[in-house]
Amino acid sequence: MLPPPLSSDHQVPFDDRGLAYGDGLFETVLLRAGVPVLWRYHVERLAKGCQCLGIPLPCQSALNATWQGKPSAELEVLKLILTRGSGGRGYAQPEPVTPRLLSRRAPFQPSVQRWQQGVTVRLCNLRLSRQPRLAGVKHLNRLENVLARQEWSDATIAEGVLTDSEGLVVEATSMNIFWQQAREVFTPRLDQCGVAGTLRAGLIDKGAVAQASLPLDQFPDVERLWVANSVQGVWPVTTLLAADGSLLKRWSVNEPDPIQRLAHQLLGYA
Repeated sequence: MLPPPLSSDHQVPFDDRGLAYGDGLFETVLLRAGVPVLWRYHVERLAKGCQCLGIPLPCQSALNATWQGKPSAELEVLKLILTRGSGGRGYAQPEPVTPRLLSRRAPFQPSVQRWQQGVTVRLCNLRLSRQPRLAGVKHLNRLENVLARQEWSDATIAEGVLTDSEGLVVEATSMNIFWQQAREVFTPRLDQCGVAGTLRAGLIDKGAVAQASLPLDQFPDVERLWVANSVQGVWPVTTLLAADGSLLKRWSVNEPDPIQRLAHQLLGYA
């Protein structure tokens, strides 16, 4: 049986494996009037991550307890962290495994201006390493994303685009990528690395988005470009910069935007 969820006021023990090794998973969930949005997709991704890492999945009542209760605002963000718990010798897992579930919720407001006016993104120098076993999983070891985000401090740049070691576009530092070509909308395949977002999953299930590979040298040639996640919604990209800051491509913010409209319906923003 899992211990009860810890609040943000509790300290994580020194020997927690999530703290020591990144041995765990997390979810970032939009709450609307206290109810989680795309909850099924979040639970499914958490379950896939638990299966991948060999961590027991908390029971549904324990997961639901993290968001049930009086909301502090109309919109909130719930962050769940699930670690393998404490113990074990070195990298060897403890026997038995007693996972630790932590949660925290905070008021949130999306950037409507970025929805409407679009954003600037840049290419990152860092390349994601390939590890198919972890592909799609939102695990706690996000050092590649942390290092990539350190590459710029310009507040006018909203996101950084990450490619893998083979030169294929994968994702942004904290969002998924979508592009339009020949009137079809695509998102990168995430069978080698990257995080499979829940909004991305919803759009794929709706038949609005197909998965494809996009080599970096073809990236500036796409007709339209978006970055998106299940909290912020969809940001149209208007400017693409190289890692050195030079201009690679500009796009206009076109209306109607069917991907943004459908995504925001899924999130309750429309």
